[in-house]
Amino acid sequence: MSNKAALEQYDIKKYRTPDGYTSDIAVFTIVPVKNQEFRPPVMDLKIMLIQRSMVDGEGRPNIEAGKWALPGGFVDAKETAFQSAERELYEETGIQNIHLEHFGVYDKPGRDPRGWIITNAHFAIVPEHKLSAREANDDASDVQLFSVSEVLELDLAFDHAKIITDAIQVIRQKLLETTAAKQFLPEEFTYSELQAVLLTVTNDSAIALEAAFARKIKSLPFIEEVTGQKTTRTSKRPTQLYRFVDVQLHKSIYHAKL
Repeated sequence: MSNKAALEQYDIKKYRTPDGYTSDIAVFTIVPVKNQEFRPPVMDLKIMLIQRSMVDGEGRPNIEAGKWALPGGFVDAKETAFQSAERELYEETGIQNIHLEHFGVYDKPGRDPRGWIITNAHFAIVPEHKLSAREANDDASDVQLFSVSEVLELDLAFDHAKIITDAIQVIRQKLLETTAAKQFLPEEFTYSELQAVLLTVTNDSAIALEAAFARKIKSLPFIEEVTGQKTTRTSKRPTQLYRFVDVQLHKSIYHAKL
């Protein structure tokens, strides 16, 4: 049977189709929240959210107005969901040229009061300087960074609490199963500086206990000592400096059980 014949007997009215197709973007960064002399800074994992404006671009009342939300919007007919994510991120926050990855599809009926809207969720984790140009535009009245420890207490739009919860888990895996932490470290770093970054996503004893992690870092195949180089920026006593090296990595690179 040819496609033509098959299409002639196909009845689109027999099937429920979505009322919309969107993309949402969870952008994370890690920032120091407390600097201490002769100690590594206390670091915090933050997520960028927009506040939905009271009216849309045409001056009509906006859905979920005033609530905090992930940047995002509807996919145009001539673009992919990924292209939409890049475009919407720029239009609403001014952020562009950062590495996005897709991590999920959310299609539960009732997730959006406008109807059955399917969304594609994307994430990025980048140094804060890549978000320095953020500015609210389009359907956003504000754009801010929120600590992941507090973000779920906000009045969030749609099902974004669920998407953000899932995204935080993805970021946790990213930091613990790859060398993504190096984006938030100097090229040469101490064990406690790396530990501070990892503690933004885990309290696992293999990382949280200072003595245990100081020993652990010496056995990690993707990190090497910088011969003859020490610093006092995180300790009154000179502390060994390390750097990342390129090696093939496997999951759970810092500990067997995370």
